[in-house]
Amino acid sequence: MVDVRPIAYVLGWILMVLAGLMLLPAFVDWNAGNGNADDILQAALVTAGVGVLLALSSANATRGAFDVRSAYLLTAAIWFVVPAFGALPFMLGAPRLQFTEAYFEAVSGITTTGATVIYGLEELPAGMNLWRGLLNAAGGLGIAFVAMIFLPVMRVGGMQFFRTEGFDTFGKVLPRATDLAKQLLGVYLGLIVIAGLTYSAIGMTPLDAAVHAMASIATGGFSPRDTSFSVYAGAGEYFGALFMVLGSLPYVRYVQLVNGSATPLWRDSQVRAYLKIIAFSVLTVTLWRWLTSDMPFEPAFRESLFNLVSIISSTGFFSGSFPAWGGYMLVVAFVIGVIGACSGSSAAGLTVFRSQLVAAALVSQIRQIVSPGRVVPVKYEGRVVEKDVMDALILYVTGYVLTLGVLTVAMTLVGLDTVSALFAVWTALGNIGYGFGPIVARTGTFVDLPDAGKWIMTLAMLLGRLGLLAIFVLVLPRFWRR
Repeated sequence: MVDVRPIAYVLGWILMVLAGLMLLPAFVDWNAGNGNADDILQAALVTAGVGVLLALSSANATRGAFDVRSAYLLTAAIWFVVPAFGALPFMLGAPRLQFTEAYFEAVSGITTTGATVIYGLEELPAGMNLWRGLLNAAGGLGIAFVAMIFLPVMRVGGMQFFRTEGFDTFGKVLPRATDLAKQLLGVYLGLIVIAGLTYSAIGMTPLDAAVHAMASIATGGFSPRDTSFSVYAGAGEYFGALFMVLGSLPYVRYVQLVNGSATPLWRDSQVRAYLKIIAFSVLTVTLWRWLTSDMPFEPAFRESLFNLVSIISSTGFFSGSFPAWGGYMLVVAFVIGVIGACSGSSAAGLTVFRSQLVAAALVSQIRQIVSPGRVVPVKYEGRVVEKDVMDALILYVTGYVLTLGVLTVAMTLVGLDTVSALFAVWTALGNIGYGFGPIVARTGTFVDLPDAGKWIMTLAMLLGRLGLLAIFVLVLPRFWRR
């Protein structure tokens, strides 16, 4: 059996950190004198208490071996358990949600999806909107850390391609994890500060600037306004698009950049491909809208840029009338939402890296069909992609498509129309947060979903964030045997 005590120890410390973060919105609401601070403090005490109990009860097991199975279990435990405690402020304080809605909101925040079931965000206490931004920020940092440290060793969806000679087992990774975490934290917080100062300079309130900065860099999408970025049309959309792109690039490249090496960032093929996909999508949608409507070119370009970057980076902000454009835009949005942003960032989706491997595999197969006697290996950045990487990739892509289909059918069974069902699962599984279809037309949120639909979306958000296979392996009896 798997020794869960090291998992419990780490989880306990994470809950204590989460409780510490709750003190920030509690202070904001206490300073505002709105009476919500006591409710958040209660949530912090419960969270800290459970965290202390977990850490103390398993402290003697911290020297145990930490292997791949432990990594799978810890990763799943974090994203299933932590949202339950992250939901407490939503339940105990304003807006006093039921558990289904509160857990949905917390999962959406921590997985950096950005879908919300709260309507009337401007009426919430400031501390509660700050808490939503902090969930995005904490989730984005955790996701980036897992993407840099754990996924290459866990062999999820072909990510083992990024292993290096000194970075291929947990025995080699863990001693370096602290240094990498410090560098990642510095880069991450630095980007948030720059984004926050920029947003303040263009006229955002301190709360809006802080929440939007955290959500932009984390590609989380939570906004303290029902209309998201629409109220900051113009410069806000351009800078918002910039920071969403920065938040969806591989963080390991930022660490290398800080350490004095800019070349890897500029030469990274998935970064170049990502920027090309954005440019092509924005240009074609802008021209389509400009030529088929009476919208001037600049607003069409600006709304296309902001909203398409929001979708492909899996952020979830929206602006203007873009969600109602329909037609060609819907097709482009769906495709780039599935592709997603760069591996090694807090963004989700299949990722550009996996999409590039799929394209390379197709080209290889076509060449072999044309020349049957010729062996055409799949290559990425000049390196031959090994069979285990391709096998993991095929499993991941197949699982993604099947999960999208099965959960869409499940959503129709609970009463959703086909368009709303498909886009609800699309936005949840890809951790996109962007809503399309009649079900979100009234409020721009998912508040009108039936409870069963909210739970399906919650499951999809968790599956999408954890890489599907990281969850599926946990239900296999063999996983739990020595």
